[in-house]
Amino acid sequence: MDIIYEIRRRHSVQKQTVTAIARDMGLSRPTVRKYLNTVEETQYERVQPASPKLGQFEEQLITWLVEEAKLPRPRRRTAHRLFEGLQEIGYGGAYDGVQRFVKRWKSTHHGPKLTEAFVPLLFQPGDACQFDWSHEQVELGGVLQNIKVAHFRLAYSRQMFIAAYLREMQEMVLDAHTVPLRSLAACRHV
Repeated sequence: MDIIYEIRRRHSVQKQTVTAIARDMGLSRPTVRKYLNTVEETQYERVQPASPKLGQFEEQLITWLVEEAKLPRPRRRTAHRLFEGLQEIGYGGAYDGVQRFVKRWKSTHHGPKLTEAFVPLLFQPGDACQFDWSHEQVELGGVLQNIKVAHFRLAYSRQMFIAAYLREMQEMVLDAHTVPLRSLAACRHV
């Protein structure tokens, strides 16, 4: 759409000719004229070509697809295997036509059945939390250092706690797990 506005601006405001606009923008003169006369941007829709060679083999392919829809997924043939089966019975067309046909057939006849599910996440107080480490850079005593920050989020209250350490070792992990407990205990005593 921007190209149409630019062409119209150059033609109306700057009073450039169609030839000058075409030369400056690297377009043909008929294209510039078309854009000057259009009201909206033209929408192009790509249409997949039909496979005329598939015609007489279409029934066999549909039969195979219906039979294989009843089988478990690992035992079903791929579009390429179906193409090879058609070649054995005389199909002389390309794989693309078979692939497009199989994809179109599966989307209409064997498409996914969308069912909505909602699983509420309910947690009891103190039941679960999320834990992760992050690496941050801080200035300690005038020296830039990398520290490890333990992040907690309690599942019930969504309360967040953090604790910073110089290293990420087992002792720090165990100590970090006591941070929410110490924080909650301090809140209760106040």
